[in-house]
Amino acid sequence: MGVSLDRLTVFRAVVETGSFTAAARKLNQARAAVSFNVKQLESELGGTLLHRTTRSLALTDAGERFYARCLRILNEADDAISEARMAQTGLSGSLRLTSTVEYGVSVIAPALQKFAALHPDLDIQFEAGSTNVDLLRERFDVAIRMGRNEQFQTSPYAGVHLTTYRLRPVASPGLIASFERGIVDTPAMLGMLPHISNATVEHVKSWTMFDSHGRECPFEVPRRSRFLVNNASVVKALTVSGAGLALLPDWFVAPELGSGALVDVLPSYRFPDQQIYAMHLPVPVVPQKIRAWLRFLKDHVGR
Repeated sequence: MGVSLDRLTVFRAVVETGSFTAAARKLNQARAAVSFNVKQLESELGGTLLHRTTRSLALTDAGERFYARCLRILNEADDAISEARMAQTGLSGSLRLTSTVEYGVSVIAPALQKFAALHPDLDIQFEAGSTNVDLLRERFDVAIRMGRNEQFQTSPYAGVHLTTYRLRPVASPGLIASFERGIVDTPAMLGMLPHISNATVEHVKSWTMFDSHGRECPFEVPRRSRFLVNNASVVKALTVSGAGLALLPDWFVAPELGSGALVDVLPSYRFPDQQIYAMHLPVPVVPQKIRAWLRFLKDHVGR
């Protein structure tokens, strides 16, 4: 016989409030009913979940493990109920989002249009700019952030991994043709070209590149850039015009690489993979509107 979700709810309330009496008040039930449900749950599971004394309650080892599973089961049940209701009524309230301008135009805007159509009662606020905002102070629900794995390992926020991308060293065909040899075929030669840098992103002094055989090849970033720009779209425009070489995300320069306006200067080499995450505050229970948006966005990016 299966265990009732109602009994799991009662057990969670007892653990979270610390007593049968407090749990009964929280659930608006009689104390005897709360005690009966916990005893029945222990009987159905065939083990003791709580140590009881006249003054306190404490989880047993089995109770600790079961409580963790219990939370997951109840959260999944809540999600299923919320999703069923959303199919009828949709989400409401407001959802505040932020990302870079470029990712907003390329990915977020098309996703938002479809997501908003599913939830006409949800007000969506989107702000394009730096992704290094303080989510709590600025009251953003979700921020899109990009970078190396280690940046996310030390982040104070929780996040959903959306996708992986690569940086491409790109330049105009005219710039490469004007280079003294008319070709750039080693990481060391990248440093001989004029560079265009984005002032809003974290700059790394050196990169470990990999050749077509997977061998490591160090690349020292030039100390001085010919242009230091605070907008990736302007960086790309300068690069297309032949002003210099830039390291730009593959998803951002795909149209220009396809048209021939830009070329990958070292196609047989690659930089380390970069990550894109949707970050949110690490709260015990993530609001349904945020969970719904994160699931939708991850599916959209995957497609």
